[in-house]
Parts: sequence; structure tokens; C-alpha cells
Amino acid sequence: MRTNIVLNDELVSEAFKYASEIHTKRELVEIALTEFVRNRRMKDFRDLKGKVQFSDGYDYKKMRTGE
Repeated sequence: MRTNIVLNDELVSEAFKYASEIHTKRELVEIALTEFVRNRRMKDFRDLKGKVQFSDGYDYKKMRTGE
């Protein structure tokens, strides 16, 4: 989708400092949108806190070690 937008120049300059592998504003906006969506999805997972029931034999420490 082609869209023309006005961006805050100071914010764009600062963002480029954090992402040396990004060379265009288009890439920068794409990464920003991807991170925004990812963060919102993680927030949705936090809404499940206290609503998930684990089986009695569930041992997360054992799963971490691959046993």
C-alpha cells in the first residue's frame, strides 16, 4: 500500500542511530510497524495470566534442560 506521511525528522534520525543495518526510511517504517505489532501480540498473551491451567505433572525446569 503506497502512503505519503510526514515523519518527525528528529525521531527518524534517532531511530537510524539504533539500526545501522537500515538504510532507508521505508525500511525503518517497516521495522517499526513489525515491532509495534509484535509488542501488541505479546500484550495479548499477558492478558492470559492466571487463565491457563497446567497439569499436575508439569515441570518447566525439566523441560528447560531437555530431560
